[in-house]
Amino acid sequence: MTATLPALHNDDRARGQRGVERLAAVVDRVANQLADHLTDRCCTAAPPVSWLALPADSALAERVLTDLCEWMTTVFLRYADAAAVLPECWVWHPDVVEELLWLSLTWQAAQRDLPLLAEWHDRYRPGVVRRIKATAGTCSLESHTRPRPAPRAPLADAVGVIAHWWAVDRTAPAPEPTAAHYAAADTVGSPS
Repeated sequence: MTATLPALHNDDRARGQRGVERLAAVVDRVANQLADHLTDRCCTAAPPVSWLALPADSALAERVLTDLCEWMTTVFLRYADAAAVLPECWVWHPDVVEELLWLSLTWQAAQRDLPLLAEWHDRYRPGVVRRIKATAGTCSLESHTRPRPAPRAPLADAVGVIAHWWAVDRTAPAPEPTAAHYAAADTVGSPS
């Protein structure tokens, strides 16, 4: 009698292990189907990684913004804090579009990664909401009636001198700014 008890115990354990493995496979399959459904529903075209570096293609830009709007309606604006800070002129702010595009791409990736999804809810989404509030939260359409030119990197003419110094002798002190650099610095931030 005692010889048959361990055999039964091992059979039960093996049967239980097979059941757990079958259940894990079902859960994995359902999670993948749900993620595929959500991705297909919200973001049909794979948007580029960066709005700021988007190729000069009007059709692509429109598709990216359309998909982003759909994702915002389905996901982002369901959060009260997000809806409260997003100004109506958000699409006029390339930095806000970049933030939202990045957040949507992260959300899509997180649908198959539970720890990443937790990070999305705990850090990424609130961080984007906070940055939108800080940079564009008080803006409105009226602020865009006199558009400003796109910002340019300040003192871009100094790049060659600095690049040469960095590539050739970065252990030496950096080159001193010239009078032209100081004059150009005085205009940084001034409206054109």
